[in-house]
Amino acid sequence: MNTSMEAAKRMREKYPPGTQIRLNQMDDPYAPVLSGTVGKVDFVDDALQIHMIWEDGRTLALLPGVDDFTVIQPEPAPLKLYMPLTMDCYEQNKWGDYEEYPTEFSPEETVACHDNIFTALVKERMPEEAERGLMHWYGENDAVDRKVRSAFFSVEEQNGRLWGTAECQVAGTLSPDELDTLKAYLAGQASDGWGESFEQRPISTPDGEIYVHLWNSNDDWSMMTEDEFHAAQEQLIGGRTMGGIS
Repeated sequence: MNTSMEAAKRMREKYPPGTQIRLNQMDDPYAPVLSGTVGKVDFVDDALQIHMIWEDGRTLALLPGVDDFTVIQPEPAPLKLYMPLTMDCYEQNKWGDYEEYPTEFSPEETVACHDNIFTALVKERMPEEAERGLMHWYGENDAVDRKVRSAFFSVEEQNGRLWGTAECQVAGTLSPDELDTLKAYLAGQASDGWGESFEQRPISTPDGEIYVHLWNSNDDWSMMTEDEFHAAQEQLIGGRTMGGIS
């Protein structure tokens, strides 16, 4: 990809269609759009001009670096992602020694520890994560970084089972590719980053210490949007019902 194409790609990522812009001043000696006019981005051309649909019906393009304008940031909206969660402990044998391999809890036993797990997740957050959570460590200057204001791991009960969640605040709409990028990043944090540290710390409960895993290597592990999650749950419940009938 040549330099001009790369520049156009960056501009399109920075000013996607629908981005709201307020014009401060347009450097046009003939018929500029009035200062203070608000419009939405239509598209960015290969010459890096931002083609607009202004609220007064005009379509005069903006010239970055020449015209003065301000991007109106949309109010962030919640986005919740779900992931399977497991919990286990190391039991003592009759000699008082801990077993080599952990014992996994049932879904019902996991639900009973909701408050303990949630408290541990909050305590695990570092001071640097106070504002943006996991997005503090994202490290890429791209549309995902600009749109996803924050992301925090949490926990939620659904259908008699405890699920890990990533509670995000997103300004604007994530494209399918951007959503996939966010999922991949958070899955990495659940497995090798933040979650790896968390799962190694015992959580105290009235019945003993437990270990909680936001990620596991099972084939059914995935990170799902709310729509994907509920569709999967309906399919699972439907399958059980059919199995019962047959």
